[in-house]
Amino acid sequence: MWVLLLVAALTAAACGEEQFVGDQVLRAVAGDEAQLALLRALGDQEELQVDFWRGPTKPSHPTDLRVPFRNLQAVKSFLEANDVAYSVMIEDVQELLNEEKRTMALSRRLQRSTDTFDFASYHTIEEIYEWMEQLVAEHPSLVTRLQIGQSYEKRPLYVLKFSTGGSGRPAIWLDTGIHSREWITQATGVWTANQIAKEYGKDPTVTAILDNMDIFFEIVTNPDGFAYTQTTNRMWRKTRSINAGSSCVGVDPNRNWDAGFGGPGSSSNPCSETYHGPYAHSESEVRSIVDFILRHGNVKAVISIHSYSQMLMYPYGYKAEPAPDHQELDELAAKAVRDLAAVHGTRYTYGSISDTIYPAAGTTVDWAYDNGVKYSYTFELRDTGRYGFLLPASHIVPTATETWPALLDIMEHVLRHPY
Repeated sequence: MWVLLLVAALTAAACGEEQFVGDQVLRAVAGDEAQLALLRALGDQEELQVDFWRGPTKPSHPTDLRVPFRNLQAVKSFLEANDVAYSVMIEDVQELLNEEKRTMALSRRLQRSTDTFDFASYHTIEEIYEWMEQLVAEHPSLVTRLQIGQSYEKRPLYVLKFSTGGSGRPAIWLDTGIHSREWITQATGVWTANQIAKEYGKDPTVTAILDNMDIFFEIVTNPDGFAYTQTTNRMWRKTRSINAGSSCVGVDPNRNWDAGFGGPGSSSNPCSETYHGPYAHSESEVRSIVDFILRHGNVKAVISIHSYSQMLMYPYGYKAEPAPDHQELDELAAKAVRDLAAVHGTRYTYGSISDTIYPAAGTTVDWAYDNGVKYSYTFELRDTGRYGFLLPASHIVPTATETWPALLDIMEHVLRHPY
């Protein structure tokens, strides 16, 4: 087994792909504020190269961190010396990556032989774009593909528009993949877009929504980062823009919005995974959405889908005070997570961003809410840390099918409660 892994690692390395052999994901739990500060300090020690998958937020809340193999002993010794409890969630990150590659290759061979798109597999950005064209061809009176801009590296920013006609109608915005390594989101996005098209005229809820509203769906919201995860570094989170005066590349596109920009939960360090960028909307991937929503003028809901942690959240993230529509947003979230759990028993927590996960300034949904989009929600899909960002492909369809009724709950509520 180790021989095969070594061969795979050497082959990937020869192709310029970053390796994670022996890297582990640890789960640490701070017992108090002092230990929490120690965990945060780990992220500031650049020589340790700790990658927070779930950052330190509150005492007793889990912190998940990927640690390179060469620094494992130092990090574990640091945690033990400071009595910070920890466990190993993933023994070897590369083993999961190798399995992911293997299943993608098998799916690709099957797809070539059957000429059918495999919704139960992860796909490359090129395969997703090709599938979009196919969806439009299959549903020409319902689906169109728009280009709302270009990424930093000049890739098209594609949005699927689901509409039964007319202009200026009330609309719902959906996006997945703004953090490029969260592959379950793009995969769920593809399944969901197909479901919307397939169920129009069959499912009364989908039909009622699209008879009265448009849906805009950006599945690959961060295409440069997504492409980079497939060719070079599977763990890449940010955009790929060049940062002046720094050798570190990219901006966290979910800290780049003009909503408490530069505030808590974001970083001014270009090397940080939560770097907010030089100014609000500096990233073309973010600015294109901002321009589109403002230009449209009648977007009633923004639903941004992330992973992982199994949460459904609403504003605010950049401040602790309740949103003016807190009660309605909370009641709708409660219904959505109940209906989600009814499918496979998957349990979600819900609430405001700052209360449920952590303070986070400059996020999509806070900007949307501050700009008049009342129904602004963020999903954090499966799981709770067993696989984290490396959720096996076998979870794609179960994740998508359980998320579907929750999305319908929100969209139907928007339809029935115009404002």
